[in-house]
Amino acid sequence: MYQSLIVPQNYKSRLDLKETEKGIRGIKEFFQINLAESLNLLRVSAPLFVKAGVGINDDLNGTEKPVAFETGGNFRERIEIVQSLAKWKRMMLKDYGLNAGEGIYTDMNAIRPDEHVDNLHSIYVDQWDWERRIGEGERNLDFLKYMVRKIYNVLRRTEMYIYDRFLIKPILPEEITFIHSEELLQEYPKLSAMDREKEAARKYGAIFVIGIGGELSDGSIHDGRAPDYDDWTSVTDRERGYCGLNGDIILWSPILERNYEVSSMGIRVDREALLRQLKIRKAEGRQNLWWHQRLLQGELPLSIGGGIGQSRLCMFFLRKAHIGEVQSSCWPEEMRKLCCENNIFLL
Repeated sequence: MYQSLIVPQNYKSRLDLKETEKGIRGIKEFFQINLAESLNLLRVSAPLFVKAGVGINDDLNGTEKPVAFETGGNFRERIEIVQSLAKWKRMMLKDYGLNAGEGIYTDMNAIRPDEHVDNLHSIYVDQWDWERRIGEGERNLDFLKYMVRKIYNVLRRTEMYIYDRFLIKPILPEEITFIHSEELLQEYPKLSAMDREKEAARKYGAIFVIGIGGELSDGSIHDGRAPDYDDWTSVTDRERGYCGLNGDIILWSPILERNYEVSSMGIRVDREALLRQLKIRKAEGRQNLWWHQRLLQGELPLSIGGGIGQSRLCMFFLRKAHIGEVQSSCWPEEMRKLCCENNIFLL
């Protein structure tokens, strides 16, 4: 058996292939229209690739290698396929001349060749990347929660839309529960970070885990975060020692019986947070990159932003067991065979 695959017992898709494609289109159209309206976002065009060595591409955890190639002809440059648009979007806020309270969103398509594929992970990534300009007084935890609730309300409206079209019963709770990663550690000290998320998601149905990337009381981190986009070190509760203005939206999947991340987001680093986090990650050398110099010199606006998985949402709302049921990609032959034997038909 392919060890990383979850095979739900007696699984059968609620929708056939044709209805699934209708559902995918409906979700993508409904969600992005409502997200843009709720967050005041302008849709913009996005790059599939960027120049290497200038600091624009997302380094994720710092270990993943982007797909890269050398151009020919009369334009010779080393180019990288984007891994996300976390830093590119912040430049666009300035280039489009947007004010505080205004933002952008785009379709982001990426290739992550180091990804460990399973029910939720593919080497192909499709998500809505969004970014919104904020004022100095909005760099706080209350504003982060305000934005999370706005996105969560769009998720709930999308679930109701799918119920009206396909009679797939809604399961999301009315409210999302906020939990700091240190609180999870204290409540489930013997569990791994992933299993702590699993228990909390099972209990509440929908959670936002705060402070991902910062060091916890046991010396670990809940999960990796790059040092140059989300702020995971600013103090938010001095009495309890909590830090971090970022986090993940995580839902409970009754099909897979596990936690299910649909969005990573946060208030972005300012000059002080960038320098602090680069030092923690021993990545001070990035200060000399073009993008980082722009931020350090005060050229880029304060912002909040994130990514929302398109295939992840389609999979969740259509109650699918594998991301390959809503996304065309490449899979290990053993996984494809096992899925087929269990009524999980990969595109």
